[in-house]
Order: sequence, then structure tokens, then C-alpha cells
Amino acid sequence: VVEFDPFLMLDAYDSVNPNDYIKGFPWHPHRGMETITYLIKGNIEHVDSLGNSCSVLDGGCQWMTAGSGIIHQEIPKPSDRLLGVQLWLNLPAKDKMVAPKYRDILKENIPVIDEGDVQLHIIAGTYKGIQGAVESDYVKTLFLDVEVKADCEWSFDTEKASTLFVYIIQGEGSFDPDSNDFIPEKHAVLFNGGNTFRVKASNKGIRFLLLSGKPLYEPIAWGGPIVMN
Repeated sequence: VVEFDPFLMLDAYDSVNPNDYIKGFPWHPHRGMETITYLIKGNIEHVDSLGNSCSVLDGGCQWMTAGSGIIHQEIPKPSDRLLGVQLWLNLPAKDKMVAPKYRDILKENIPVIDEGDVQLHIIAGTYKGIQGAVESDYVKTLFLDVEVKADCEWSFDTEKASTLFVYIIQGEGSFDPDSNDFIPEKHAVLFNGGNTFRVKASNKGIRFLLLSGKPLYEPIAWGGPIVMN
């Protein structure tokens, strides 16, 4: 957890068998964090104690600030494929007890940038002056869904003081300019501090999620779905 601060957990799922997931996650609490679900394929029904009720569909996202406490359930519905992630983002000590909040982000509200060899979905944060679909009120986060065509490269300037990692959804890529070793899908890669991020796709291409945020450097008292200090 220390190495990935302010990110607490990334739960990735990919299944074509509904029996793997239809039981879902019945009513349970959260406190002291934000949960972010990004669904590439599938359908997840969400209900919470604030009265929200909606479905997260292909390409959509939900951003839930648990703050002082919220109870919710997430039930995936049978589909051809369930593919996505849930990220847990820590809240600073001073904001652990803020009022809970839920945001439903539709696919059509997520900016898509086409750079020829690269296509980017800006879920959160700002990329080249373009604001993403959502901005965290507490921990400023860059969250990109990046697709790089086969045998192509992509790079961008980063903040040295921020934590940055990627999770590879599909394909494989090399992240070391001095190596041609390709890291395959279903792997996460954490980077050391630097000013530039670079990736070279293999002949399979690559699709990955990129996450970046400044560390909080605060103690963590973690009990299941509740994260305090």
C-alpha cells in the first residue's frame, strides 16, 4: 500500500461466464475512501443508502465518495463479457468524514482523444488541457484508458512527485526504453519517480489503464471496506 499511495486497491475482473460473478457484492459499507468502478464491458446494477439506483454500462464509470459512511450493493448482470476494474482511492485524514456522494458517469460524457496511433479516454484529471469526465474533490487523480496500436509508441510528461502505475487490459508493451521485454495483459506496473512516461506496444498492440496521484504520506488503519487513520 505504501508504494501505491494514495491508491489502496485495484480489483480487476474479466469473465465470459456469468456464474463467476452474478452473486455480486450484496449490501456492504464503506468509509474513509472513494471507490471508482470503470466498466469496459458489461452491466452492473448499483443501489446505495443515499437513494441512488442506476446501472453502469459499457464504457461507463461510477465514482463514489464514501466519506463518513455509505452502504451500497453492486450486482453484475449476465452479459457476453464482464470486463473492468474497481479502484479504491484513499481520502486525506481531514476529509475522512465528509458527506458521502455518488456520481454516475456515462460513456458519452468521457472525452475521447484520437492521436492517430493512440486513443485515450480521459476518465479523470486533465490531459493536454482537456478535462476528464470527473475530478476528485479531495485527491487529484489522473485516470486514463489508453490504446496504442501495434508496434507504436506513446509518451507524455509526468509529475515526478506523483505515484504512477498502469494495469494492462489487453495486449502487451515495453515500458523500459533500454529493453525490448514486453509485459503481458493482466499485469500491473508501478513506476519510479520521473518526468516522462513511455510505452511501446508489441505487435499485438496494448490497452492499459494509467493512474497517477500525489501520495498522502499518512498512516492507514484498514479494516475490510473501511479505511481510516
